[in-house]
Amino acid sequence: MAYDHKRIEADWQRIWREQKTFRAENNSPKPKYYVLDMFPYPSGAGLHVGHPLGYIASDIVARYKRHCGFNVLHPMGYDSFGLPAEQYAIQTGQHPAKTTEENAARYREQLDRIGFSFDWDREVRTSNPDFYHWTQWIFLQLSNCWYDPRADKARPISELIARFEHQGCQGQDASVLTGDTEEFIGAFTAVEWNGFDERTRQMVLQRFRLAYLSDAWVNWCPALGTVLANDEVKDGVSERGGHPVERKRMPQWSLRITAYAQRLLDGLDGLDWSGSLKETQRNWIGKSEGATVRFAVGSDFIEVFTTRPDTLFGISFLTLAPEHALVGKFTTPGQRAEVEAYVKAATNRSERERQAEVDKVSGVFSGSYATHPFTGADIPVWVGDYVLGGYGTGAVMAVPGGDQRDWRFAKHFGLPIIAVTEGADIEKEADERKDATLCSEGFLQGLKVPQAITRG
Repeated sequence: MAYDHKRIEADWQRIWREQKTFRAENNSPKPKYYVLDMFPYPSGAGLHVGHPLGYIASDIVARYKRHCGFNVLHPMGYDSFGLPAEQYAIQTGQHPAKTTEENAARYREQLDRIGFSFDWDREVRTSNPDFYHWTQWIFLQLSNCWYDPRADKARPISELIARFEHQGCQGQDASVLTGDTEEFIGAFTAVEWNGFDERTRQMVLQRFRLAYLSDAWVNWCPALGTVLANDEVKDGVSERGGHPVERKRMPQWSLRITAYAQRLLDGLDGLDWSGSLKETQRNWIGKSEGATVRFAVGSDFIEVFTTRPDTLFGISFLTLAPEHALVGKFTTPGQRAEVEAYVKAATNRSERERQAEVDKVSGVFSGSYATHPFTGADIPVWVGDYVLGGYGTGAVMAVPGGDQRDWRFAKHFGLPIIAVTEGADIEKEADERKDATLCSEGFLQGLKVPQAITRG
């Protein structure tokens, strides 16, 4: 007798549906286990092979854990409130509510026929007001709170306002309150705060809120009328539609994650994750410890954040990101045409593209020189796309004797390479050893790198 898979599987799927076999109980005494898949965009005629490729693996885990006695929460839903759903509606000439409903129904039928063990009582649609009501609520909690480093947690912004009304915000304490060492708020008294108009007060509070507005370089697609993530841009055009994408500085909502960096890092210790996955998370958190150095350029200055203050005496040039706000100001008349052409070309490429081309060297001299804060030497100021405007201060102090990226740049443009460590063959490559002894001039000479970093 042949196995009638269509009839048998349909019968079992009906039984699972009627008996709610895979429903997670809220008050079960069993240990909990959560299996979450990435929700598909309901933006096509049906699922593609990539959907079950991931869902099958997670479904195996969900079923295994149920057999092991766990109360498994394994939901499914549709990411229906974004650009893919919008573009599909535009392409088909239909209202997105209609296309979303039709596509979700088709996806559900396909998912059921494959036989996944989802708890459909917990289906999510991100375009449903019952869902995005709570995402809006979360955003308001973030916007109406600030990170209090003394309490090591978020506090209501109303408490900070009350503090300003009675005490103001004094000196260095201002930068401490933001929880961000790269941020500095000018001091003001309680009298000054109470005299500020509402717009000024809100601008100050933006520097403290966990969710805040700030200008940032983004991938702007005029045709789609929206900002795109790096993953949505390829070769200078949008992944959807193939429309031109330009790099543009625009007001964007950001989250003050830097303030939580140490808590996030500490939280990894208690997770039962692999070492490689934890390291990936540490890199994403990206906490940096170092020093901020200012290099005078006439009456102005370039601010650089460095994790290697021990290499200060090996600096041979500074490099600004093409999108740095001071590029235009520091470009001399004789270099303006070349710099502007370079900046235009560089800023139209995504940060991911710029980071991926590690072996490609490009840059242009601004025509200006900065002053070394310790030696007083003139340091040429270059513009290079290997520096990203959204990382650190958007400027780096280039030490080709101790950094391979800077070394390649210096070799390409014939810039000086100063040895910073003993025994280094800087003609062949930079010496990035962390246990070397410094040989460069200055008060750090003869120290081991870890000692010099602390003293620097």
